[in-house]
Amino acid sequence: MPVIKGYYATENASKYMQQLCKHFGHKIEVSCDAESGWAAFEMGTAHMAATDEGLSLTCEVKDPDAVPVVHNVIDRHLEKFAFREDVKTMEWSLE
Repeated sequence: MPVIKGYYATENASKYMQQLCKHFGHKIEVSCDAESGWAAFEMGTAHMAATDEGLSLTCEVKDPDAVPVVHNVIDRHLEKFAFREDVKTMEWSLE
């Protein structure tokens, strides 16, 4: 199973992570506090961590074809919440 990692440099990491978890929590199981959270998507569980420098995400994806789906879901929602930021998508890598 591929592991994808995302990073978003921002001083508002905790805020955005909590917004993502709250939003996703309407449809899937999530858990979140000010520093870490997770969201149990059908394609894999995304684990998030917020620091003063940025938001990190790691997700072991069940199906390699779902990698772009995870990117799309996270980036699309992050773009909504980070509308005041210059960059609105994560930097992604695949392990």
